[in-house]
Amino acid sequence: MISFKNDYSEGAHESILHALLDTNTEQMDGYGEDRLCIQATECLKDLFVNKSIDIHYFSGGTQTNLTAISAFLRPHEAVIAAETGHILVHETGAIEATGHKVIAVPTQTGKISAQQIEAVMIAHEDEHMVLPKLVYVSNSTETGTIYTRKELDQIKLMCTKYNLYLYMDGARLGSAMTAADNDVNFEELTTLFDAFYIGATKNGALLGEALVICRDELKHYFRYHIKQKGALLAKGRLLGIQFLTLFKDALYFDLARHANAMASQLTSGIKSCGYDFLISSTTNQIFPILPNHVIDVLTEDFDFYVWSTIDQENSAIRLVTSWATPQGSVDDFIHRLNHLSQR
Repeated sequence: MISFKNDYSEGAHESILHALLDTNTEQMDGYGEDRLCIQATECLKDLFVNKSIDIHYFSGGTQTNLTAISAFLRPHEAVIAAETGHILVHETGAIEATGHKVIAVPTQTGKISAQQIEAVMIAHEDEHMVLPKLVYVSNSTETGTIYTRKELDQIKLMCTKYNLYLYMDGARLGSAMTAADNDVNFEELTTLFDAFYIGATKNGALLGEALVICRDELKHYFRYHIKQKGALLAKGRLLGIQFLTLFKDALYFDLARHANAMASQLTSGIKSCGYDFLISSTTNQIFPILPNHVIDVLTEDFDFYVWSTIDQENSAIRLVTSWATPQGSVDDFIHRLNHLSQR
């Protein structure tokens, strides 16, 4: 069985495993104050060309979102997010469990617009409603799309107008940054966002996300929030060494490019078989629309999600490639689909 179900099925890139083994018996300080976390942080600050940012390491994306957003908001404040946003759909109400409403905005692309943000602000007019304070975006989004620089600039201007925090979920940031049509530079992220995280769990690490806090007022006492949420890992070195390994020689971007390239090949092969897509994507998540009888046969050899029903005869599936997806797996899928399409 070949899996295109997600991008965290594999363990970790061998460079990370070697680095973990090489430093395994070295004694270090705990809770992210070890030399590896410090070196990883300096490496990232150099890449961003920004020494003023704060960086904190977490084990997973939900943990990062929960800790950051609950720390940034006061009790009466709320989050604006696309209706497909991870914090709204796939985090078991973690944000709302801390007392902060998530205001859903309808979208067909997974992206939220500046105009939609303004509409929410106008609708929430007084103290009888929650006060929107933070805009949550994902890049790439949950449907594989990415934000353009123009779109982010417009959102940033709207956030400035209404004094809103702009926060990015970067679970698949590597895929977004290396997408063929991306026009946002990595170092520009610290000027566009008040806070964001760099996802590594889905891009070659065993586990790990790096939260980058850019806005000064959000930095105060943040480690207290990490500890209170159970996210301050005693062996923080395990996170630091992974980010140091991924970024010191640009491995992070190489792995993301591979995932995108495999998805691009799948897209070309599927199109050559005559099929359309639910949404256009240049990242490592693609959503082809296939006949249900073809899907049934494909599931005998391939693992993937059936995403949505199109009509009685067709459905959209989600195929996700990863940093470790072999060329042969892509070739096998295209060959099998081509064979089924010629019947």
